Amino acid sequence: MSTEVLKGAFGALQKICEDSAEILDSDILERPLNIMIPKFLQFFKHSSPKIRSHAVACVNQFIISKTQALMMHIDAFIENLFALAGDEEPEVRKNVCRALVMLLEVRMDRLLPHMISIVEYMLQRTQDQDENVALEACEFWLTLAEQSICKDVLCRHLTKLIPVLVNGMKYSEIDIILLKGDVEEDEAIPDSEQDIRPRFHRSRTVAQQHEEDGIEEDDDDDDELDDDDTISDWNLRKCSAAALDVLANVFRDELLPHILPLLKELLFHPEWVVKESGILVLGAIAEGCMQGMIPYLPELIPHLIQCLSDKKALVRSITCWTLSRYAHWVVSQPPDTYLKPLMTELLKRILDSNKRVQEAACSKYQHKNLLILYDAIGTLADSVGHHLNKPEYIQMLMPPLIQKWNMLKDEDKDLFPLLELHNAQPDQYEAPDKDFMIVALDLLSGLAEGLGGNIEQLVARSNILTLMYQCMQDKMPEVRQSSFALLGDLTKACFQHVKPCIADFMPILGTNLNPEFISVCNNATWAIGEISIQMGIEMQLYIPMVLHQLVEIINRPNTPKTLLENTAITIGRLGYVCPQEVAPMLQQFIRPWCTSLRNIRDNEEKDSAFRGICTMITVNPSGVVQILHGFKNQVGDENWRRFSDQFPVPLKERLAAYYGV
Repeated sequence: MSTEVLKGAFGALQKICEDSAEILDSDILERPLNIMIPKFLQFFKHSSPKIRSHAVACVNQFIISKTQALMMHIDAFIENLFALAGDEEPEVRKNVCRALVMLLEVRMDRLLPHMISIVEYMLQRTQDQDENVALEACEFWLTLAEQSICKDVLCRHLTKLIPVLVNGMKYSEIDIILLKGDVEEDEAIPDSEQDIRPRFHRSRTVAQQHEEDGIEEDDDDDDELDDDDTISDWNLRKCSAAALDVLANVFRDELLPHILPLLKELLFHPEWVVKESGILVLGAIAEGCMQGMIPYLPELIPHLIQCLSDKKALVRSITCWTLSRYAHWVVSQPPDTYLKPLMTELLKRILDSNKRVQEAACSKYQHKNLLILYDAIGTLADSVGHHLNKPEYIQMLMPPLIQKWNMLKDEDKDLFPLLELHNAQPDQYEAPDKDFMIVALDLLSGLAEGLGGNIEQLVARSNILTLMYQCMQDKMPEVRQSSFALLGDLTKACFQHVKPCIADFMPILGTNLNPEFISVCNNATWAIGEISIQMGIEMQLYIPMVLHQLVEIINRPNTPKTLLENTAITIGRLGYVCPQEVAPMLQQFIRPWCTSLRNIRDNEEKDSAFRGICTMITVNPSGVVQILHGFKNQVGDENWRRFSDQFPVPLKERLAAYYGV
C-alpha cells in the first residue's frame, strides 16, 4: 500500500477513534481494538512521520478510559513511546508528550520506574522550539502536581524546572503583535472600535469555598489567568503560570529559594515584557507561598502600585491581577500604608475636577484602560469584600463610576464592566438584549446578596419575579444560569415574595438538572437547596421532581467538582427537611456524597447538609451498613477489635443494634 493511501486511511482511523472510542471497545463490534491496538503499535516505527503521528494519536484515545485492549499492551506501548521521544517531527513529539501526561493520570505505576528520565525529557520538551509541543509537555507539571508523589519526584529538579516555567510565562512575539502590546506610550493613541474586543461578562456560577481556598482551578473560576483577552485560548504562558501556581501549593515556601533570585531580576528589568512576566510570577505564587512572601511585601506592594501607571497597558493589566492576589494582606495593614495609595492610583484615571478631563479619559487613557480600571476596582471589591464598605472609599469610588455610567448609552459594551463593578458595590440596573439580560440578572444577584433583607421593599414594588420566571425558560443557557443564581439569592433575602411562585419555579428547576449544561445545572441545584431550607416540610411535594436527577448527577463519572459539591449539599438539605422522602435512596448516594464534601469549608450550607445526612441515617441505618462493614473488613478483625475496644459502651451497643457491627 502506498504511503499516501496509508496516510488517508490513518487520518480516517484517527477520526473514528476520536468519535467512537467506546463502541470500538464493545461486544457489539466484537471488540476490534484487540486487533487494532497491536497494529497501531507496529506503525510507531513507520518511516513516514505523518503515519507515526497518526498511530500515536489513535492509541492516545484509549488511555484515559483504561481500555482493556490497551492495558494488555501497556508495557509495549510505553516502550514504543520512549523510542519516539527524540522524533524529528513536532506532531509526533506532541503526541508522545500527550500520552505521557495521560499515563501519569491513569497508569502512574508503569511510569514510576522511569520517572527520572521522564522528568528530564519533559524539561527538554517544555523548552521545545515548537510551542504546541512545549504546551503539551507543560501540562505534565500540572498533572504531576495533583499526584501524591509530586514532592518526592520533583524536589531534586526544581533548580532546572522553575526557570523553565518562568521563561514560559513571557508573552511570545506573536502574542505581543496580536495584543498591540508593543505600541510605545499607547495612552496617546486612540483605540479604534475594531481594536477593542468588548470584555463580555461571564454568567455567575455559585461555588462552595474550600479549606485551602485561594484560587480554585475550577472550570468557571473567575480568578483564572485571563489577562490577555485577545489570545484567550490556553497557551504556554497560561499553562506555565498555572503549573507554577499549583507547584507553589505543593512546595509552599520551599519554592522560594528557587524563585526569589529570578523575581529580583525580573521585577526591575528595563524590558517591559520581562518585567510583565515577573509580575505574573509574583501573582502565580501568591497563594502557595504567601507566608514566605510576607517579609518582602512592604517593598513589593509599593513597586506594584507604581506599575499601575506603567506606559504599557499589558503591564498595568497584570499588575491589577497580581495586586488582587495580595489584597487580603493589603487590607490587613494600616489603611494609609497601602490601601489608600492603591485606591488613589486606581482612581487617578477617572477622577478630575474638570468634567472635560473626565470625558477626555477616552482619548488620553482610552477604553482599554478604563476596562482595566473597572476590572481592577471590581477585583479589589471581590478580594477585600466588606473592607471596602466604608464611607470614605464609597465617596471616592461611586461618584466617578456613576458619572461614567451616565455618559454611556444603554447598548454601550462599556456598561458590562461597570455593571460588574456595581455588582461588587451595589447600585443601578437595566437590560435589553441577551448579553444585557445576563449582566442585569447578575447585578440583581449582587444587590440581593449585598443588601440582604433590605432588598425586600424593592422586590415588593417590582415585577422581578415575573421577569425571572421568563428568564428561567430562556433558550440561552447563560440566561437560565444567571436566573437560577438570582432565584437562590432572592430565596435567601426575601423568601416571602418567592414562596407564592414556588409551584411554577420547581418544575423548571427540575428540567434544568441536566449536567450537559454544567453551570446551568449547578445554579439550579444550588437554588433548590436554598428553597428547601426555606420551605421545610412543605418541600415534600417537590422531592419527586428533583431527587432522582440529583442522585444521578452525584454518581456520574467526570462530574466537575463544583457541581458535585452543590449536588451533595442540596441532597443533604432535602434530607434535612424531608428525611422520610430522601432516606430510602441513601445507599445510592452516601459514598459519593461523603467524598464530595470532605474538603468544603465549614459554613451554614455544609452544616444543614450534614444535619440532613445524620437525620437520614437515623431513618434508614441500613443505607450506610455497607460502608461500615467495608471499613471493618479492610482494617481486619484484629485491628477492628483493638479500635472498637476504645469505644464508649453506648456507642458499641448502638453499632451492634443498628448496624450489626
